[in-house]
Amino acid sequence: AREVYQLVSDEVHAIVKEQYGLLNDEILLQLAAEGIRFLKRADWNAEQREWIRDFFFREVMPVITPIGLDPSHPFPRVLNKSLNFAVELEGRDAFGRSSGAAIVQAPRVLPRVIRLPRELGESEYSFVFLSSILHEFVHELFAGMKVLGCYQFRVTRNSDLFVDEEEVKNLRAKIQGELPQRHFGDAVRLEVANSCSEAMTQFLLGQFNLTETDLYRVAGPVNLVRLMQVPDWVLRHDLKFQPFTLGLPKALQKSQSVFDGIRSGDILLHHPYQSFNPVIELLEQSAVDPQVVAIKMTVYRTGTDSVLMQSLLRAAQNGKEVTVVVELMARFDEEANIGWATKLEEVGAHVVYGVFGYKVH
Repeated sequence: AREVYQLVSDEVHAIVKEQYGLLNDEILLQLAAEGIRFLKRADWNAEQREWIRDFFFREVMPVITPIGLDPSHPFPRVLNKSLNFAVELEGRDAFGRSSGAAIVQAPRVLPRVIRLPRELGESEYSFVFLSSILHEFVHELFAGMKVLGCYQFRVTRNSDLFVDEEEVKNLRAKIQGELPQRHFGDAVRLEVANSCSEAMTQFLLGQFNLTETDLYRVAGPVNLVRLMQVPDWVLRHDLKFQPFTLGLPKALQKSQSVFDGIRSGDILLHHPYQSFNPVIELLEQSAVDPQVVAIKMTVYRTGTDSVLMQSLLRAAQNGKEVTVVVELMARFDEEANIGWATKLEEVGAHVVYGVFGYKVH
């Protein structure tokens, strides 16, 4: 297992290095050429800096709480994949306490990418990272102390649920009990800014009981997924893929009711190239059709906002016999599945909890 883990680690380190290389050496440069810029602190002009400073005091500072590390304030519990900043300090705070380091946790409610007003940008679209803002103004959080360094970091934790299906009498209750601890499992990876000092890096590795093999130094924001929202803000259709038009089987193009289409013959839906709407419509029509007396289906992944589950709830409320087999161990969707299953039970549906060996999506 150790040999396999090392092989995986080597591969992932190479992938992460390639990711940030593409981001910094190709993507950001090409975006800048198209008038879409991500401004570094050194690029801010006086007006931009003033606006960003006001944003920090108005939106950021009220919701963050710096934690000085000393014998009475141990290292805080860091949530899985949350954005945090390790700050190196010198001097004494307002209470006369000396602390060489502090942790600043960025709440998930804060946006990781902030768009500047059009009139302040030298290009059509100008963005700044939350990490840049915190780096610039973190000293405002530590009155009377000197900030020697500020480094973003993120820890990935083991999110497996440790449940023995054969030994547990009430699997649902056991999983519900395990879910709150998922965000605080054992650390398996530490990502730090490549500017992070060696002393702080070793300190963080020690806090999470990790080694150099588990360390990833990155040249940019530690969570690139947060950049996914940027294309929605940029109204440049010439830079985006053309929207894909989902197909629809001929049998369903001619009929308004899915049932009418089925009567003419079996219908095969080829996802994701064909629309999933017929499945949704089938359930929605079944929920209100007086000729439908029972609905039976298996649910693997639901999500927090599921049209299908809403249709099943409506069907049960309309007096139909609704039987649903719900997968309890759908990785990272366990909480949503249990929530929907509880709502179904409350309206009279029959819910069977299962753990599937083979899963069909």
